[in-house]
Amino acid sequence: MTDALPPCPSCASPYAYEMGTLLVCPECAHEWSPAEAAEEAAAAVIKDAHGTPLADGDDVVVVKDLKIKGAGGGTLKVGTKVRGIRLAQGVGDHDIDAKVDGFGQLQLKSSLVKKA
Repeated sequence: MTDALPPCPSCASPYAYEMGTLLVCPECAHEWSPAEAAEEAAAAVIKDAHGTPLADGDDVVVVKDLKIKGAGGGTLKVGTKVRGIRLAQGVGDHDIDAKVDGFGQLQLKSSLVKKA
């Protein structure tokens, strides 16, 4: 048995063990393949509306008018440049954290921006 087994992706338990080609979590009974987990991690690259991979610190441009809900409200117009994005798992499929001038801190969908 290997000492460096990854934690369970379901419950983060450090007590995973090998059973054949699968890894099993004794706490939540989740079974997964380490090869599939590695492929999913590689496939988790966040891409913009045109398929270009994004990274932390990139500048992006909004490709569609976005109505902003909340206290300030308003509309984020097409062509608005957002500087220094941060990739994160937000609410739903919002995967970009950004600070937008005039709006403050926002979460954006990568499918609605393009790399600048």
